[in-house]
Amino acid sequence: MADGSGLRSIADQRVLVLDFGSQYAQLIARRVRENNVYCEIVRHDITVEQIAHHAPRGLILSGGPSSVYEPGAPRCDARLFNMGIPVLGICYGMQLACDTLGGKVDSAPAREYGRSQCIVTEHADLFAGVPDKIDVWMSHGDQVSRVSDDFVPLAKTGTCPIAAVKHKTLPVYAMQFHPEVTHTPLGGTILHNFLTAICGCSGTWRLGDFAKEAILKMRAQIGDARVICGLSGGVDSAVTAALLYRAIGPKLSCILVDNGLLRKDEQAGVIAEFTNHFKTDLHVVEGEKRFLEALAGVTEPQAKRKKIGYEFIECFKDEAKKIEDARFLAQGTLYPDVIESGAAPDGPAATIKLHHNVGGLPAELGFELVEPLRDLFKDEVRKLGLELGLPEDLVWRHPFPGPGLAVRCLGEVTKPRLDVLREADAIMIAEIKAAGLYRSTSQAFAVLLPVQSVGVMGDARTYENVVALRCVNTDDFMTADWSHLPYDVLARISTRIINEVKGVNRVCYDISSKPPATIEWE
Repeated sequence: MADGSGLRSIADQRVLVLDFGSQYAQLIARRVRENNVYCEIVRHDITVEQIAHHAPRGLILSGGPSSVYEPGAPRCDARLFNMGIPVLGICYGMQLACDTLGGKVDSAPAREYGRSQCIVTEHADLFAGVPDKIDVWMSHGDQVSRVSDDFVPLAKTGTCPIAAVKHKTLPVYAMQFHPEVTHTPLGGTILHNFLTAICGCSGTWRLGDFAKEAILKMRAQIGDARVICGLSGGVDSAVTAALLYRAIGPKLSCILVDNGLLRKDEQAGVIAEFTNHFKTDLHVVEGEKRFLEALAGVTEPQAKRKKIGYEFIECFKDEAKKIEDARFLAQGTLYPDVIESGAAPDGPAATIKLHHNVGGLPAELGFELVEPLRDLFKDEVRKLGLELGLPEDLVWRHPFPGPGLAVRCLGEVTKPRLDVLREADAIMIAEIKAAGLYRSTSQAFAVLLPVQSVGVMGDARTYENVVALRCVNTDDFMTADWSHLPYDVLARISTRIINEVKGVNRVCYDISSKPPATIEWE
C-alpha cells in the first residue's frame, strides 16, 4: 500500500463481507460504508491466511439461498471464528456460525418472509440504544433450533425463538433478520454498534480515499499503454472516464458506439460533453445498421443482451485498430451489475440477468479490462463524480442500461418501434423535469410493449401500440419502490404521448416494486 493518510485509513478500517450468495450482500457493504468504514466483498471460502492478509477489523457473513445441512452447501473456513476478529452472521451467516460452533439448524415450522416484530432480551454491545421491541425484515425457511451452551440469546420473534445470539468467549455475533435492508428501520444502529463498539472502527474512510486508491491501481495496471473507454452518456461511463483521465491523462481514448439504441439526441449530448468538458480523444462509431440487423427477429431478452454485447465488442475491436497502443478496455461496471450477473461464475449467487459489460467477453477481444467502479454503488458513483468535478446535470442523470432501448422495446427490435419508444421516453422525461421531480426520482423511462390495443381517435377505430411508464425510487438499485407520481403529471405524460407519438393509443403506469419485479422490464 502506498503512503498517504487516505490510503492508510482504508487499510486501518477495512471490513470484509463473506458472500454466501445473498442478493443483499452488496447492501451490507453499502451500509458499512455509510459508517465511513471501507468494506470489500470476498468469496465465502476465503482462507484464514487470505483474511489475515487483508487485516480486517471485522467479518460479516452474508445471507444466502442454501441450507447449511444440505450436502455441498457453501461453508466458510471454520478457523476464522478463532482468529480474534469480530464476526457478525446474518441470516444464513447466523445459521452457519451456530452450526459450526456446536448448534443445530432445521427447517423452520413456520417460514418468515417480510416484516416481523423482534423482542430484544439483551441490549449490551450489539443492541445498545435499541428499544425492547423493534421491527425487522425476515427472509428465511431455516432457523437455528438449538445453540451450544457457549452462546447467549439476544433476541426472539413469535416464530423464531433464537433470532440473535452472541458467543460467551469469542467475538461472534449473529442474527436471523436482515439489518442491512431499509425494512429494518433500526438496522443501521445495530450495524453501527457492531462496527464501532465491537470492531473498534473509528469511521475515518471517505470516498475520496477510494478515488486515490483507484487511480494508483489503474496506473500500476495500465503502465504506458493506452486505454479505450466506452461512453454511453450515463454517469457510470462518465465517472469511469474522469477517473481514467486523472490517472493517465492523454493516454485515454473514448469511443461512443451509436448502436441505434440510444435515447433521443443522445449522441449529440455525449459529443458536446466529452469534447468540450473533457477534451478527450473521442471516436464515434455509427453502428445502427449493424446492431439492428443482428437483432432482427430476436425477442428473447437474454438473447438480445448477448447479441448486443457481441456487436458492442466487435465495434470496439474494429475501432480500436485505428488507435495505436490500445491494450485496455475500461467499463463502468458497478456492484449491482456484478451481483445481478451472479457474482463469480463459480460462486453461490443466482443469476438474475446477464449484463453485457460484466461477463461473457470473447477470448479474442484483445483487451484487458479496467473496471474502477465495480466496488461502488450508484449513489457512491454520483458522489465520486461530483468530487471529480463533473457537472451536476450529468452526475444526476438517471441510469440507462448497457443494451440501451433494446431492453425497453419488448418483442422484436426495429427502427420504427425504437423511434416510437424514443419519442415517448423523451416526453416522459421532459414532463418529469418540468414538474421538478427528476432529482427526487431515481429512474424513469418508457417501455414499448409487444401488444396492440383497440382505441378510438376522432370517429375512427384504432388498433395501435401500448406504452408503459416506469418510475422508481431507490437508494441502492438493489431494491426499489414505484414512484407515486402526481396524477396530473401522469395525465400530462399520457396525453402528450397519445397526441404526439404516432402509433400509440394507450399508456399504462407500472406500480410494481423490486423485488419481486426488476427495475427494467427485460
